Amino acid sequence: MITLRTASAADVLNVLAFWQTSAEGAHRPPDSQAAVLRLLDRDPNALILAEEGGRIVGSVIAGWDGWRCHLYRLAVAPDRRRRGIGTALLKRAEERFLALDGTRVDAMVLRDNLQAHQAWQANGFRAQPEWARWVKPLG
Repeated sequence: MITLRTASAADVLNVLAFWQTSAEGAHRPPDSQAAVLRLLDRDPNALILAEEGGRIVGSVIAGWDGWRCHLYRLAVAPDRRRRGIGTALLKRAEERFLALDGTRVDAMVLRDNLQAHQAWQANGFRAQPEWARWVKPLG
């Protein structure tokens, strides 16, 4: 049975290990314990986990900046995919955003992650070809 809950500081190392095996990370700087702890300190309800038998099998960060709703790090364990876990996580994130009076949600999805494209489309999202993401590393 899958249970959904928000993460706590005690989960951070397990979340980082989960992301190493279940989340795309080749195009981004590595996550750190300090960064995830800052996220939880700033917004304790942002990181939503799916668990099965005490094991993390899914995650999503439902970020709210007071104006827009942003989704990050949607990941499902490879051996648990196509069982509704991602959909359940997205539904919980959308419930959070609606409770915060959010009006639109966006997600960053790698162009070449076609499996992810199918999951996002199945959950009502569409790509916006008129937008491009621009980044600048700090430090």
